[in-house]
Amino acid sequence: MPGPGGGRGGRAYLTEEEKANRPKVTWPLLKRIFSYLKPYWFQLLLVLLCIVASSSLTLLPSILTGKIIDEGLIGRDLNKLIYYIVLSLAVTLGGNLIGVAQSYFNSWIAQHITFDIRNSMYRHLQNMSQRFFTANNQGDIITRMTSDIDGVQRVISDTFANILSNSITLVVALVAMYQKNWILATIGLVIVPLFALPTRKAGETRWELTRESQECNDEINGILNETLSVSGQLLVKLFGKEDVEYKKYEAVNERIVKLNIREGMAGRWFFVLIRTFSSIGPMLLYLVGGILLMRHDSTLTVGDITVLVALLGRMYQPVNSLLSVQVDWIRSMAMFTRIFEYLDMPIEIQNPKMPIIPKSSNGEVQFINVAFSYDPERQILRDINFRLDAGHSVAIVGPSGSGKSTLVNLIPRLYDVQAGRVSFDGVDVRNLDLHWLRDQVGVVSQETYLFNGTIRENLLYAKPDATEEELIDACKQANIYDLILKQENGFEAMVGNRGLKLSGGEKQRLSIARVLLKNPALLIFDEATSALDSISESKIQEAIEPIIKTRTSILIAHRLSTILAADEILVINDGVIAERGQHKDLVAKGGVYTELYNTQFKKALETEAAMLADQEAKEDAKEDAKE
Repeated sequence: MPGPGGGRGGRAYLTEEEKANRPKVTWPLLKRIFSYLKPYWFQLLLVLLCIVASSSLTLLPSILTGKIIDEGLIGRDLNKLIYYIVLSLAVTLGGNLIGVAQSYFNSWIAQHITFDIRNSMYRHLQNMSQRFFTANNQGDIITRMTSDIDGVQRVISDTFANILSNSITLVVALVAMYQKNWILATIGLVIVPLFALPTRKAGETRWELTRESQECNDEINGILNETLSVSGQLLVKLFGKEDVEYKKYEAVNERIVKLNIREGMAGRWFFVLIRTFSSIGPMLLYLVGGILLMRHDSTLTVGDITVLVALLGRMYQPVNSLLSVQVDWIRSMAMFTRIFEYLDMPIEIQNPKMPIIPKSSNGEVQFINVAFSYDPERQILRDINFRLDAGHSVAIVGPSGSGKSTLVNLIPRLYDVQAGRVSFDGVDVRNLDLHWLRDQVGVVSQETYLFNGTIRENLLYAKPDATEEELIDACKQANIYDLILKQENGFEAMVGNRGLKLSGGEKQRLSIARVLLKNPALLIFDEATSALDSISESKIQEAIEPIIKTRTSILIAHRLSTILAADEILVINDGVIAERGQHKDLVAKGGVYTELYNTQFKKALETEAAMLADQEAKEDAKEDAKE
């Protein structure tokens, strides 16, 4: 007999959320699902044959039991007794071996189909624009790539196979029962669902109690996390809320105790009833079978009645499973729907059908009447016009949220313009080969990302075939080589998850070296020093300033010396170029740049001067101490 959860550990019932979001099953959806099965039709055929053979063979021992009783025991024929016993064991072994083969083919198909889906999903997500990743929750993206696809694997390996196996088992059992006696077979057919339905009802009750108990556990965990943490415990003490928090904990704890008792007792009473009811079916067959045997039907034997009772017992689990199949089916369709929802999202940034791949690049950039917005209600950029000639540099400054980073993101086509055009080397970026374009643009952003590997591995991400000399040269330009030499393992030193073993300034300089190793035609420094202390910032500045003198560069910066190193300054305000020119002229205008200078740049300069003076004073003190 299956347990109170229908043999599924409580998973045979839909949550309220699942009921509310039940997917609509259509023929196109089913056709698309089966398209993943089509390449593996031969293996599917083998699985089907194995299921038919295994389901049939596992029922044969029950049928052979009648022969053992009638011809072996009652007939007192030792040879037949031994023969049927050996045959029953052989059939059982054969059925189990076929079941192993079925499991292998089933698992093989499920793994290969999920392999195909994972690859398709990952490729699709890699091609999605930056807008997709900023608009969607990262946890949801990971869930679709992992849990949902793993769920599909379970659907293929378990649900489909269980439906086929249980259906075939029922059909074979019913056919065998009707061959023995149609009256007893009909009684069995009627009473099995009568026992299965209460099983589901009791299982549903226990599932609800378990769910409520889990909610209470979550509430308790929340209380513990809030009140027993360092900060939470301090707050409780300072406000004298120990008794209040204790009463809250006690109330939830009491609810859990009551729910657990109800759940435990529901299970005990249920098992008592089920064990009682489960004996009624066989007893009823024995009673009716006995009446037929003694009063009406001389062809019915004791062995036949025993076989019918055994087959009836084998029908409980398949009926229970098939009664729950709707739940599994809905969950399966929901998983496929969620996966297809992502796969059907259009790829916003695509390579042109006939991409242009120039032989070389000088990094020249031009914005012509460019407009852009993330959503129709808020325009980020409008009527942007400027030109950056090869070998020159431009600094882009402006208040926070004015659209500076958005502007530079349009060059490598992380987003596409809504109006106007951005040209690179005189060609609209939308007509250039996407891979070639991004190869020509190197970006050092404020948020440095390093992979959990060695320094060498992180550098070679930009150029896998780089020589040792190229690595050293890039690191020297980025002012990071001396630090690498101090590492115990040099270039083989591990940087830790997201570079946690390095300081912010060290990570930033390593990211600059990585971009330099890529050797792009255009360098973009997007607030590369904004999150660093003055000393780290100074070291990075020492690396940046010589670079921008020799390369086409765009600098988004708050540091005055970086801005002064550029050939031209663009001031972005409210999505437009409000001012442009040289530092001295812009300060004299008394506009946006003057305000930025007085509130940000000048203050940063004074802070840096103070830090340098303090550092020099400490060094002088050390020299005096030595003397």
